Amino acid sequence: MEFYMIILCGILVGFGVYLMLSKSTIRIIIGVGLFGHAANLIILIAGGLYEGDIPIISELGNNYIDPVPAALILTAIVIGFAVTCLLISIYIANYKLKNSDNVNILEDTESLKEATENV
Repeated sequence: MEFYMIILCGILVGFGVYLMLSKSTIRIIIGVGLFGHAANLIILIAGGLYEGDIPIISELGNNYIDPVPAALILTAIVIGFAVTCLLISIYIANYKLKNSDNVNILEDTESLKEATENV
């Protein structure tokens, strides 16, 4: 099972890096999201994929699941959601300013000067 999860993580990282290297801002945002999901799966795999009891100390036994990877993944999901919202708001502001989602056009400073002079 862990082998298939590692292969899935590799595929997600590959697609995430491919999308982050594109020139479209939407693809970059999707790539960052895929990369974040791959990181969450890597944390899950590093914590171990096995069955056990809930992490509450009792007399049932001592085969407990480690709660730290779940806490780290939950924190990473919240931070990833905040980063995605920030990137989407930056995308909307840039699209309103430049009328394009191409990254190369965003680096053009001449049209920015023209836009501020017309206001």
